[in-house]
Amino acid sequence: MNTISLCMIVRDEEQTLDRCLCSAAPIADEIVIVDTGSVDKTVEIAEKYTNRIYHFDWIDDFAAARNFSFSRAACDYCLWLDADDVLPGESAREIGRLKREMPPDTDVVMMPYHTAFDETGAPAFVYCRERMIRRAAGLRWVGAVHEVIAPQGKILYSKAAVEHRKCKPSEPGRNLRIFERMLGRGETLDARQQFYYGRELCEAGETARAAAVFERLIDRGEGWAPNLIDACGQLCDCYAAQGERTKASAALLRALCFGPPRAELCCRLGAWFLEENQPETAAFWYQTALQRPADDRSGAFVVPGCHGFIPLMQLCVCLDRMGDHAGAARYNELAGALRPQSPAYLHNRKYFAAMGL
Repeated sequence: MNTISLCMIVRDEEQTLDRCLCSAAPIADEIVIVDTGSVDKTVEIAEKYTNRIYHFDWIDDFAAARNFSFSRAACDYCLWLDADDVLPGESAREIGRLKREMPPDTDVVMMPYHTAFDETGAPAFVYCRERMIRRAAGLRWVGAVHEVIAPQGKILYSKAAVEHRKCKPSEPGRNLRIFERMLGRGETLDARQQFYYGRELCEAGETARAAAVFERLIDRGEGWAPNLIDACGQLCDCYAAQGERTKASAALLRALCFGPPRAELCCRLGAWFLEENQPETAAFWYQTALQRPADDRSGAFVVPGCHGFIPLMQLCVCLDRMGDHAGAARYNELAGALRPQSPAYLHNRKYFAAMGL
């Protein structure tokens, strides 16, 4: 049977650590906790689950801390979680099955990461992460922030999802500070780091600087296609925030240069044309979104609603604006069949009922 070391880096996580460890301890053969400077009860909580607790001086480098945690592991596989993650029961059972049945030469196990949820509790934002790493493969984390292990070797895709359930916001400006310090030391950011650096600038409201980063990245066409597609969307947001609507639309359309549009991009295009008061063009893109296949293994950011609920609801809006109220009502009902508790769906039902539809 394969064995698993649960490896975590933590700091001031007394609100969530017990919840995380309670969910994951049953599938772990050992638990390795690396504390990076807690001043609350984090270590005390960890001690209820393991005596494998280490201290690591924080040096603004997530990869260094994660590599340290992996270096203290002794089992066949290292499984990483953040303190505000939760392993649902069905996922724990699936990992238990992997322990028993997974070929021992599997190098990386990819698992869905659910980081946002709709009103029904269903995942609203999903992407695939390298979650279990064969220790003997010698793979290492890279990236001081938004760290990653590039999947390689024999890769297995599992349906065992990890849920990210934050109870407090991240430290404001932390990631941007790390990037700025790296640049201040003369370090060069690779394409992936440039993508996330631009995102951090955008979130900080520094849209002009973010736009410059995204423009360079897109012009070079370097890196992973899903990141370049997302970069086009981010660039669109930057220009829109600056009132540059023509540049914003051009930036969004550039995403079509990097491959067939995923449903998420189709919905973005639909939203853009709806804002431009072009409901017929918007409807085209929302219809296209409904036809695009889902690819949970791509590693790209996935919004499950873009494959059903969102385009159906937006087609309701498009047809209503075009004067086809009966057609709009039909799309609203199709959306409601997917999410009957949606406030937007229920609001629309009252609106159409008032029309006698």
